[in-house]
Amino acid sequence: MSYLDTLNVKCVNELAIREKRVFIRTDFNIPVDEKGVVTDMDRIMQTVPTIKHALEHNARVIIASHTGTPECGDRDAAYSLEPFAAALATILEKDIYFFEDCVGMGAQQMVRDLKPGQILVLENLRFSEDEKKNSSSFARELAKMCDIYINDAFGVSHRKEASVNALPMLIDTKGMGFLMKKEIEELSKLIGLKRGDGFYSIIGGSKVSDKISIIRPMLEVVDRIMIGGEMAFTFLAAKGVKLGRSRIEESCLSVAKEIIKGAEARGVELLLPVDHVIANSIDSTETAVCSNSEFPSEMTAFDIGPETLKLYISKLEGCRELLWNGPVGAFEHDAFAKGGIGLAKAVVNTKAHTVAGGGSSAALMKKAGVKDKFSHISTGGGASLEFLRNNTLPGIDVLK
Repeated sequence: MSYLDTLNVKCVNELAIREKRVFIRTDFNIPVDEKGVVTDMDRIMQTVPTIKHALEHNARVIIASHTGTPECGDRDAAYSLEPFAAALATILEKDIYFFEDCVGMGAQQMVRDLKPGQILVLENLRFSEDEKKNSSSFARELAKMCDIYINDAFGVSHRKEASVNALPMLIDTKGMGFLMKKEIEELSKLIGLKRGDGFYSIIGGSKVSDKISIIRPMLEVVDRIMIGGEMAFTFLAAKGVKLGRSRIEESCLSVAKEIIKGAEARGVELLLPVDHVIANSIDSTETAVCSNSEFPSEMTAFDIGPETLKLYISKLEGCRELLWNGPVGAFEHDAFAKGGIGLAKAVVNTKAHTVAGGGSSAALMKKAGVKDKFSHISTGGGASLEFLRNNTLPGIDVLK
C-alpha cells in the first residue's frame, strides 16, 4: 500500500463532479511585471490538468487563489488575479469570466449564471483580511458557491487559511487535484528514510529561522547536509568565522551552534562554504573570490565560491535520495549564479531521486536548464518542508 492510499483522500477523478459547481483552490502566487503580465506560467500550467478534468465533465468551475501579501483589506490592483484569468484563458483557449470580488451577492450571482463547462476566476482571496484569519464566516460565504471542493494548492496547504482549512470543513464532497496528488506521491518517497539510506540535503535561502523546523528532524535521518545561501553565514559565524558585511541572524547563533553540535553527535556530515564570491553590493559588476580566513571586512558574500562548489559536488557521491530547499547564492544576478547552477547540474547527473522545493529553487533549476531533469520540483517550499516534518499538512487533513 502506498503512502497516498493511507491518507484516505479522494482525487478529483474519483468524485462525481458532472455539472456540479466545482470550487478549485489553486496557488497562483506568481509575480506579474510592470505591465500586469504573468511572468512565469509554470504554476498555472501545473493546475491545468485538474481544471481540464472538471471541464471535460461539464462542471461549473470556480477558481480561487491568492497572490502576494496585500495589506489587510487593501485592494491593491498590483495583486489582482485578473491577469491570471487572462493567462488561463490563453492557455485553455477558452473564454473565462472574472469577478472583482471573492464573496458577496455579486460573486454568488456570477456563479449562478455559470453554465456547464464555464469557468469563473474570483478576485484575490487575500483582499479580505478574513482569509488569513481562517474566518468561519468568510468560509461560509465561499461555501455558498461550492458543491464540491478541490484543493490543488499544495504550496499554501501548510497554512490554516479560510479557503484551505475552514472552507473544506463545511463541504461534504471534497478532494485533491492532480497537482496535489503528484506532490504527495513524490514527497512521500522521502518519508521513512533513515541514516545510511543515502539521504542527502542541500539547504539554502536567507534565514536559519525559516529552516530550523526541518533541519532539526533531518538530523535524525540524513547522512549529509550541505548549507549555502545567506543562512550559511550564521552557521559560519557560530563557528567564529567573520564574513565582513554578510548578513547574520544574531538571534539564531545559539540555534546554529546547537545544530552543529547535534550533527556531530549523530554522525551527520554538515558542510559549510569554505570560500565565497564577494562584492561591495548585490548590484556590483566587480566580484572577487575569497576564503573564510581572508574575508575583507567591507565586503559581502553573495554566492558559494569555486572551492565550495568543488567540495559539494564531491560530496554527492553515494547519494540515493536528495532534497534541495533554497538557493545557495543570489542566482538572480548572473555574477552570483555560478555556484547554484554548477551544483544543480551536478545533482541531476547523479542517479539519485532528486526533489527540490519552493519557488526560488524552481527558478534556479530553470535558469540552470535542469528543471526537467529533477525527479520532482515542488510548488511549495515551506509546505514541502512541513509535509516532510509532519507527514501531512492542515490542508490535506481536512480533505479526509
